[in-house]
Amino acid sequence: MANGGPVEHGYPHLETVRAAITALYRRLSYDTVQTFSTSVVPADVAFCDTDDLHLGAQRVAREIVRHFRLPDARLVVGFREMTHAANVELAAGPEYFVELNDRFRTHRRDIGAALAHEVMHVYLHRLDLSFPTTAENEILTDTATTYLGAGWLLLDAYREDRASSQKLGYLTPEEFGYVLAKRALLFHEDPSVWFTSPQAYTAYAAGMARARRDEQQPPLTAAGWAGRRRYAHDRRRAPAVQPAGAYTFTADPGPGGRLRVSFPCPTCHQRIRVPVRGRVRARCGLCRTVLECDT
Repeated sequence: MANGGPVEHGYPHLETVRAAITALYRRLSYDTVQTFSTSVVPADVAFCDTDDLHLGAQRVAREIVRHFRLPDARLVVGFREMTHAANVELAAGPEYFVELNDRFRTHRRDIGAALAHEVMHVYLHRLDLSFPTTAENEILTDTATTYLGAGWLLLDAYREDRASSQKLGYLTPEEFGYVLAKRALLFHEDPSVWFTSPQAYTAYAAGMARARRDEQQPPLTAAGWAGRRRYAHDRRRAPAVQPAGAYTFTADPGPGGRLRVSFPCPTCHQRIRVPVRGRVRARCGLCRTVLECDT
C-alpha cells in the first residue's frame, strides 16, 4: 500500500499480468470465466461513516465472498497497525481471518478494495492456483480480482496529488487499467462509470489504449499499415531470421515444410499457431475468441 509515498507507473509487470490471464483461463475454463460477466456494483460494497465499523466490514466481506462464489467461506475481519493494506490467513477454512490496516477505520470507502484482494487470495488458494514467487502471486491475485469483476475497486482506491497519495494492490494504476480494459472488451462493460477517483479515469484510459494495441498486432487484420509492412518484411526472411516482435515463424519438418506463424491471442494471451497462407480465420482453443488474420 502506497500511503503518501511515490506511486509506480507504467507497465513493469505486464508479462506477468498476461501470464496470469492465461493461467485463469486454463484453470477455470472459458465457461467459468463467463459466469463473472457482472462486476461488483458500488451499492453492494457501499460503506458510509455512520455504519458500524465491524458490522459494515463483515457485510462488505460477505458481498465479496458472494461475488466470487465462495458460499461456505466465512471471513472474520479485524483491524490493526501494519505496513500492508491487509492480510489473510490461508488456513483450511471455512473460516478465514482477515486483518485490515488501521488506516481503514477512517478510510472506509476503500475497505471493499482491500477485502476484494484478500478474498481472491482465498479463491486462488482453493483453486490451488499460484505462481512461483510471492511477488508474482500478488500480481496474479490483483489480476484475477480485476478480471473477475472486483478489481475496479482497487483502481478506484488510487488517489494522488501534490500533497498525498494512496494506492492499493501490487499492479501499477495503468496495469489495473489494462486488466480492467481487457475485461471491458470481453464483457462490453464500462467500469469507469463507477469511479470516484479522477486518477482512476486517467489510468483506465491509458490501460484501454494498451489493451487496444493487443488487438492491432500482426498478423491480425486490424494491424495498422506500419505493422503490416514490418510483418511482410519479417515473413520474407523467415524462418531463418526470427523477428523481435511477439510473433514467430516456424517451418514444418521436412523439405519444403509449410511456414507457420505463432502469436499471442489478444484476449487470453495463449499462443496460437496458424499456416502462412494469406487470409485465415483462427479460433483460440482456450478463450474461444475468433481472430481474423492475414498471414
